[in-house]
Amino acid sequence: MIQIKTKEEIQIMEEGARRLAQILEELKEKVRAGISTGELNELAEKLILKSGAKPSFKNYNGFPAALCVSINEEIVHGVPSFERIIQEGDIVSLDLGLFYKGFHSDMAITVGVGRISFEKQRLIRVTKDALRMAIRKVRPGNTTGDIGNTIQRYVESQGFNVVRDLCGHGIGRELHEDPQILNYGKRHTGVILREGMVFCIEPMVTMGSWRIKKAPDGYGFTTQDGSFSAHFEHEVAVTKKGCRVLTKW
Repeated sequence: MIQIKTKEEIQIMEEGARRLAQILEELKEKVRAGISTGELNELAEKLILKSGAKPSFKNYNGFPAALCVSINEEIVHGVPSFERIIQEGDIVSLDLGLFYKGFHSDMAITVGVGRISFEKQRLIRVTKDALRMAIRKVRPGNTTGDIGNTIQRYVESQGFNVVRDLCGHGIGRELHEDPQILNYGKRHTGVILREGMVFCIEPMVTMGSWRIKKAPDGYGFTTQDGSFSAHFEHEVAVTKKGCRVLTKW
């Protein structure tokens, strides 16, 4: 069942999403060579609590942290650790959620550490641009297939691939709700978008094969062929004439 949100509920969600975006912006500035992913997680939880919210991810399906940190070939859901040290040249995905006044918000960004290769720069840019293009497809009457098709066509035109076994999702009182927002698909298929829907669009893009495997930590996913991956995510609400991005970076 797709939960249609009222204007008042969307306003509350936007308040939480703004807090989340501010926290993620602060975390992004802390990403550097020599810092551990555990330190980033510790700061993320501290900032969430300070904002008057609670971490959405911590203890969700047993996940042990507030922040997901995925490096290089890791796609999503990497478990942070004080033993995992970020290195010069890495690309790092930060995925964070918070629970504010009864509603969840969810967002992700990928950043390069110091000097990164041209192809890593391009991977990050293409993933971010794919998200922007997808957001422009969000309006009543369009479909989830229109969103996925836009992402897939652009990403593949740039020589990269979209992950197919993971996807975006509806969000609200539950962290993951219907509908699923795939990063591939056919135009005019899937769920028809309606005013009041709130969901997360999150392209996950790889340099090589789109096939994935479970990470050794038991929670994360990595590319099957070891190729690099980038991930961006925004939370959007379908409005009468288009959409509103609830998260900002």
